[in-house]
Amino acid sequence: MPRATVIGLGKSGVAAARLLKREGWEVELSDGNTSETLLQQQQQLAAEQITVKLGQSLELNGANLPQLIVVSPGVPWDIPVLIKARQLGIETIGEMELAWRNLRSLPWVGITGTNGKTTTTALIAAIFQAAELDAPACGNIGYAACEVALSCRTGTETPIQNQKSKIQNCIDWVIAEISSYQVESSSSLAPRIGVWTTFTPDHLSRHQTLENYYNIKAKLLRQSELQVFNGDDTYLRQQGLSAWPDAYWTSVRGKDFLISEKGFYIEDDWVVEKLSATSAPEPIVKVSTLRMVGEHNQQNLLMAVATARLAGINRDAIALAIREFPGVAHRLEHICTWEGIDFINDSKATNYDAAEVGLASVNSPAILIAGGEAKAGDDTGWLAKIHSKAAAVLLIGSAAPVFAQRLQEVGYYSYHIVETMERAVPRAAELAKEYQAPVVLLSPACASFDQYPNFEVRGDHFRQLCLAWAGGGKLQYNLILSSSL
Repeated sequence: MPRATVIGLGKSGVAAARLLKREGWEVELSDGNTSETLLQQQQQLAAEQITVKLGQSLELNGANLPQLIVVSPGVPWDIPVLIKARQLGIETIGEMELAWRNLRSLPWVGITGTNGKTTTTALIAAIFQAAELDAPACGNIGYAACEVALSCRTGTETPIQNQKSKIQNCIDWVIAEISSYQVESSSSLAPRIGVWTTFTPDHLSRHQTLENYYNIKAKLLRQSELQVFNGDDTYLRQQGLSAWPDAYWTSVRGKDFLISEKGFYIEDDWVVEKLSATSAPEPIVKVSTLRMVGEHNQQNLLMAVATARLAGINRDAIALAIREFPGVAHRLEHICTWEGIDFINDSKATNYDAAEVGLASVNSPAILIAGGEAKAGDDTGWLAKIHSKAAAVLLIGSAAPVFAQRLQEVGYYSYHIVETMERAVPRAAELAKEYQAPVVLLSPACASFDQYPNFEVRGDHFRQLCLAWAGGGKLQYNLILSSSL
């Protein structure tokens, strides 16, 4: 029996281990951490004859080496044990690549980009599902890709089935949000349609240079049969037709701003399709149908509609999906309104560019909550947007002192270091009253790992605190806090 090792006991790693086990592999799953939750998972997987080793790193010593190593998305591709594995000739792939090898007979949509990919992925999946296609969202959103592969091969009901249909043998499309980490570890992944939403500096602590980060993203698009690009993104637009001559480009600014003779653009409140140099422009759906605010969401809409049309989906299904689309949790998500003040959760804004877009999308003046674990990047655009849009900034997490210094350097002094979300929410409500600000916005411009396991938990905490404040004011809010201590 061939041996495989899976690194990382998260959702992706567990799904990969189960898929390999079903395919006849002897599977060992390793994770350097240990906790009560992981110990429970260890026992559960042991009952499935999957060995789990906790609190230790994989070692490649001796003769009994695995033939395959599968890496979870959060595991760096260049750690010493993986470099050694490749030197030893051990095939090393990511969880997304494993799913692709099991589902490559199906058409895939692969969405990548620095920002915007989650909303675009969710929109695409909603449109495909409105067209009565089984098209689950997976990867960085929804289900692990290997969970989809598991459901597809068994012919039995699984949690990823939607309520309109039952998965019998397989699904119609795979809609995958694919991060640079997942592209990096997927050698043969080749979607039917590849979508590139935006490109700005991010994850440079892992990818080292902007050029390397770009080339990783570009690999996915080069291996895609059809390509959709955000033509309003400065960096992608600079690459243009010389790098991507056959792509479909988009622009919220109209036909004159398309950089090729085919693409999708906005004109007179319509998304307009032009599929070739000689084809007539065709209106597809009204932009005002979309409930989400911001020009960036109009761009997300363009890319989603382009993908749907290239997949052969009709206008009625597109219009239905967009009309009913509620938005994405943690991305400019409206939580509640208290005494005329909107509380907006933009916890997914984990870098400066995303946070700048978040501020640009809300009414001003806003009370901004920012901070967390700071990332490398250019903060000048974000700081300028704070100057023009924010009445006050509340700083949380380990980045608070650094952010305070940067704000001072650009001449902005209306900031308060509050350290925690529990202190930020009531202070933000008070400042919103003081400045007559219509919005309290959590848009951190930071990773969450200094205080939270991920940005979702951070956003959920913000939501809980806002709802407690809005539901009963200070008394109920303080009761919520005291019960959680």
